Amino acid sequence: MKKISALILALCLLISFTACGKPDAPAANTETPAALTQEHHESGSKDIVILFTSDVHGSADSGWTYSGVDVIRRQLIAKGNNVILADNGDAIQGEPLASMTGGGAVIELMNTLGYDVATIGNHEFDYGMERFMELVEMAEFPYVSCNFNKLGELVFDPYIIKEIDGTRIAFVGITTPWTLRSSTPAYFMDKDGNYIYGFMQSEDGKALYAAVQKAVDEARAEGADYVIAMAHLGNVAEHKPYTYADVLANTTGIDVLIDGHSHDLDQVTMKNKAGEEVLRSACGTKLEAIGCVRITSQGEISTGLYKWDNEDNAVEVLGLESIMNDACEKAKEKLGAALAEVVASSKVDLLIKDPNTGARIVRNQETAIGNLCADAYRYISRADIAFVNGGGVRDDLRKGDITREDILRVHPFGNMLSVCEATGQEILDALEFSVHAWPEEFGGWLCPSGIRYEVHTYMDSSVETDEAGMFVGVNGEYRVKNVYVGDEPLVLGKTYTVASHNYMLQNRGDGYTMFADNVFTQDSVMLDVQVLITYITEGLDEVIGQEYAEPQGRVIFVEEKAE
Repeated sequence: MKKISALILALCLLISFTACGKPDAPAANTETPAALTQEHHESGSKDIVILFTSDVHGSADSGWTYSGVDVIRRQLIAKGNNVILADNGDAIQGEPLASMTGGGAVIELMNTLGYDVATIGNHEFDYGMERFMELVEMAEFPYVSCNFNKLGELVFDPYIIKEIDGTRIAFVGITTPWTLRSSTPAYFMDKDGNYIYGFMQSEDGKALYAAVQKAVDEARAEGADYVIAMAHLGNVAEHKPYTYADVLANTTGIDVLIDGHSHDLDQVTMKNKAGEEVLRSACGTKLEAIGCVRITSQGEISTGLYKWDNEDNAVEVLGLESIMNDACEKAKEKLGAALAEVVASSKVDLLIKDPNTGARIVRNQETAIGNLCADAYRYISRADIAFVNGGGVRDDLRKGDITREDILRVHPFGNMLSVCEATGQEILDALEFSVHAWPEEFGGWLCPSGIRYEVHTYMDSSVETDEAGMFVGVNGEYRVKNVYVGDEPLVLGKTYTVASHNYMLQNRGDGYTMFADNVFTQDSVMLDVQVLITYITEGLDEVIGQEYAEPQGRVIFVEEKAE
């Protein structure tokens, strides 16, 4: 086994650390972390260190990895500290290890590592409420949330209290009400479409603030010496009134708020409702940093980060030895088994190329596989219309058994389902941009669902783009005509809901500029691969049938102008 001193030397060279005790300092120095230096304590006067992770998103191979968390925790204990390990949500969704095992492999890793407590992120619900509750049962640690409720009754305890050497620390869970928009709405509804789950949401945020204050007050009344808010709130301005700053500015009694959701690394000091200073700490995503809250035996509190500024993971660079190394390898073995698992079957071949010519057609024609993928987005989102870009449909689904790996090959990019409101004019512009390069291929060719239209190919395109190829406008007659949404003609002044992924709708992927500033009713809800798996397994009862044997007349080419 490698000697501790060698590890410390490597850490001195390779870690960037914001020392606990300097919450406002940038994570820029490379001195030996204060939390790893030798400390001497009298019996019963050990410091308490809370290590926390957030937004891991199923990653086993990036940043510190779970092995790094284990090594740092053991070093802290060896130096005379008591250590508590917490997670702030969005652990079980993201990388294939998570999505291909329905989050189960991540829960097993967290159990092995020995987490003490976790709260809920918006993506904990990506596999549906039933699956999330199964994962809760699997977890050997408690989930806490003071605002996640079913018909007004809290689903989990609002807090837990950990007592260490006579010091009582309360951990209060807070889950963003934004979850109803950034997860799948149907998962929070009954069969009639009525919301039965909620997060104490209200337009002014006061319901959330009251829930947090109630939990903090009850924890204090139960004898908590310190209150740590475990939040999945973040700092995104458009998420007001549910940001961490909103909550802290409207509550009292919280000593430290450890946070997630926005993937930032900020260490902040701000004042609460009573004008008292409160620390807020976040640790980024995918284990690029591990958060640290230190409570000294004299009652001083500080926050900091163990950062890992390296593209290679810490296990590989530092040669970390940990029980988590074997656990991660076993998880990857399970991933291999999960990828090979047959989850559905197809009665037809769904192809991205013409079987006769070998030419790729998913980027300039309607295809059955494009229709399938777009239908999946509309099924999950319940939007009026759904689009998937042809460049995002990367492989065939062949007749016969379909494995999880087959589906992952169709959607390998990890894009997230989103839904925005769009006018008929914006939708028409998107369709026109989709066909502007025809007959040439275009990665942004739209595979449609819930909408059909004609493309008059005898006309030249009037689409204007900027120097980067981004859509600017249409300066002339539209090639796209006779557009129908369902059975009704598209109305240019009407507002529709449009489902696609964040790449196209929010990030202007493939040049689609017309949606980015719109109102989003669902925001980065579910991974594209999970969207397709859920549609095939649930919406199609695990069988892709003859309805997808051929294109369905959603895109009709008109080659000659009518006399």
